[in-house]
Amino acid sequence: MNKKAVGGGITVPTETGFVDETLQLLKRWDADAVRDCDGTSIPEEIKKSGYKVYSTYFVARGDNDFAKTVPEERTHFFVCSDYVAATGKTLKIDIMSGYFAQQIQPEYDCDLSRYWEVIDRTDGSIVPVSDWTANKKDNTVEIRNCKLFHQYSVSFLARALWDSTQMYNYITNNWTKDKDLPFDARCEKTSEYIVKRLDKWLDEHPDTDVVRFTTFFYHFSLLFNDKGKEKFVDWFGYSGSVSVPALEAFEKEYGYSLRPEDFVDAGYYNSPFRVPSKAFSDYMDFTMRFVSKTAKKLVDKVHEKGREAMMFLGDNWIGTEPYGKYFKDIGLDAVVGSVGGGVTVRMLSDMPDIGYVEGRFLPYFFPDTFHEGGEPTKELKKNWRIARRAMMKKPLDRIGYGGYLSLAAKFPDFIDEVERIRFEFKDIYAKIKGNDPHSNLKVAVINAWGKIRSWQCFMVAHELWYQKVYSYQGILEALSGMPVDVSFISFEDVLGGALDGFDVAINAGDAGTAFSGGKLWDNPELEAKVREWVYNGGGFIGIGEPSAFLKNGKYFVLSDVLGVDKELGFTLSTDKYNLQKEEKHFILKDATQPLEYGEGMKSVYAKENTTVLDISGQDVFMAVNDYGKGRAFYMAGLPYSVQNERILYRACHYVAHKEELLKRWYCDDTAVTVQYYPQIGECAIINSSDREITTNFYDGQGKSEKVKLLPGELKWRKA
Repeated sequence: MNKKAVGGGITVPTETGFVDETLQLLKRWDADAVRDCDGTSIPEEIKKSGYKVYSTYFVARGDNDFAKTVPEERTHFFVCSDYVAATGKTLKIDIMSGYFAQQIQPEYDCDLSRYWEVIDRTDGSIVPVSDWTANKKDNTVEIRNCKLFHQYSVSFLARALWDSTQMYNYITNNWTKDKDLPFDARCEKTSEYIVKRLDKWLDEHPDTDVVRFTTFFYHFSLLFNDKGKEKFVDWFGYSGSVSVPALEAFEKEYGYSLRPEDFVDAGYYNSPFRVPSKAFSDYMDFTMRFVSKTAKKLVDKVHEKGREAMMFLGDNWIGTEPYGKYFKDIGLDAVVGSVGGGVTVRMLSDMPDIGYVEGRFLPYFFPDTFHEGGEPTKELKKNWRIARRAMMKKPLDRIGYGGYLSLAAKFPDFIDEVERIRFEFKDIYAKIKGNDPHSNLKVAVINAWGKIRSWQCFMVAHELWYQKVYSYQGILEALSGMPVDVSFISFEDVLGGALDGFDVAINAGDAGTAFSGGKLWDNPELEAKVREWVYNGGGFIGIGEPSAFLKNGKYFVLSDVLGVDKELGFTLSTDKYNLQKEEKHFILKDATQPLEYGEGMKSVYAKENTTVLDISGQDVFMAVNDYGKGRAFYMAGLPYSVQNERILYRACHYVAHKEELLKRWYCDDTAVTVQYYPQIGECAIINSSDREITTNFYDGQGKSEKVKLLPGELKWRKA
């Protein structure tokens, strides 16, 4: 197309009935692109006004006329009933108990002996098909020959009746339109139709410059309960990508069949916190290849018509995996995603093999925020400041907003702040795009997933707060804006010698999780490899329950490296005397507020020669340990705060034996970060707080001077 949205630009939502006001705001915000949103359309006057037009396109929903002709080609889930104890020889289970009947229904039009499974959860045995009967009339399963007081469950294939995202928007915004029926691209009729439909749609939308796929075929796992509230959310979940054709094709290719339990996973549904099984890893790879190959057909259609193809990193994104092996094969021009903070900025901006990336900033222009008494401007400022830290390390190419512009226009101070942000972003992009900032350190984050979950660790539902993850999510939020280079590597990478290219390695998470490593630490070669690397000078940081796997009388496999271990009650008879903390240490020099560990960790104790930095009673919360030529640092948890960011930054320098490099492009105040761009000979001093700050600034030689920063100010200066 002849319109061109430039790097450093902004995309603004529009809607019918708000044309004149939209045109005024587009000019005021120096916008270069407009977009529709789910539930809105772009007015003709806006389309003809010269702005680049993004149009939302739903591949697997939004066409109920077609969907009604292929009811057998809906998308499906594998779901699990409640666990119910048998109090007699027979047991009847209501398999839809706790599920929303408007969203899913049990799939009876399949071979129930293959795609349903009854399990004795007490002894783990599979109940023979001859001992149970499914009753379609009342959605129950009757189980015979039960073992008294054993628990039983039914894992079953369920047909999706309503798209999960439209359902959420429908409920949030009180919609009354038709409920979108999702259909499955793996099925024969749908597979042919989605290509023809896109071809026709492109001809019918000549004003569309960018086709914004939202997204492709399979929605992340999002199930609602019987009250229409969210029941299960996994932004990485593949449980909604299953179908009989998929399972048959998998068996033909891999030579073994998948059980319902391979997806239900005892109710864990292969959460990313689980160390992935071979069956699930195989299925992920299988699905990614299908999604890449099929999505490419659609992207090629878009390119044939001279348009750009953009993917929304959300909704039906399962199988695309931007850090996976097959993403580049799709041939996309762009990716757009929602920005919750620094982590999601880096998740977008670090993506390889893509033309440009755009971040949709918060808040979304929806009535849950834009209402009388709401504080959208406060949320806007907070979202921008925390995201900006990461953008100064690796910038997005574009920013944007979504929702109903007419709602945002009712808040003049919000409109003013968007204008300020827009021009600040434009200036940032012009200065630093393509100019990598200086870095003192190379940091590796080690977990079971490695590269494929880059900037995606410890997430449940995008970057939303969850009690059991904020203690670890803070690690990534801190790293996202630090002047260090970050990579995500797997334990398999470690075995291949990947640590040799890094100054610091971080292993963090609860015991048994994919992020700490769990059973993967039951590998002599792995523990020896890490131990050798630290001994020869590497820096190791463990947070929470690093390397946790009970063996050989130790709970932390690398307890000798870390200098700490966790008491499980087995060694209470062994006295532990290292209870004295060091009052002053390099790592804690900037800590002026009470130390925060989030959920924290109980019963961690220090070994004899370990240096304890913080302790309460006999529970060690922070410690350092020398190990050969290397060093290790332990912390019980690291929720995000500017103080914890500074503690982690100092710890990285300490364990890497690079303390002398700390005060280079640095400010004493923990709310201020500095990024230096050698290609342009300038540095950015960034105040991420809402207070005025006067602090010492250190240049590249370590020379200091006082600088004064206004609340939220970004100050540029020549090196």
